[in-house]
Amino acid sequence: MNIWLVLFLGGLITFGMRFSLIYLFGRFEVPETMRKALHYVPPAVLSAIIFPELFIRDDVLNLSLGNYRMMAGLVAILVAWFSRNTLITILAGMVALFLLQFFL
Repeated sequence: MNIWLVLFLGGLITFGMRFSLIYLFGRFEVPETMRKALHYVPPAVLSAIIFPELFIRDDVLNLSLGNYRMMAGLVAILVAWFSRNTLITILAGMVALFLLQFFL
C-alpha cells in the first residue's frame, strides 16, 4: 500500500508543478528573451542524458570505433539531420545499435 501512496503523491506533486507553470504562462506575458531561452531547454536536457550513455563506458571516455553506442548515435544524428523526424531518428538509432552489436 505504501508504494501506491508514494506513486500517487509523486504524480500529484509533478502534476501540480507542471500545471502551475502552464497556468502562470497563460496568465502573464512572458518576455521574448525568456521564450528564446526556454527554446533551448529540451535539447540541453536531452544532451545531458544521452551523451554520457554514448561516450562513457565503465567510467572511462570511450571514443573508439568499437564503441557501438557512439556509432549508433552518429547514425541517429545523420538520420535526424536529413529526415528532421524524431520517430525515424529513434528507430534508425535503435536499428543501428542492434545491427552493430549483432554483426560486429
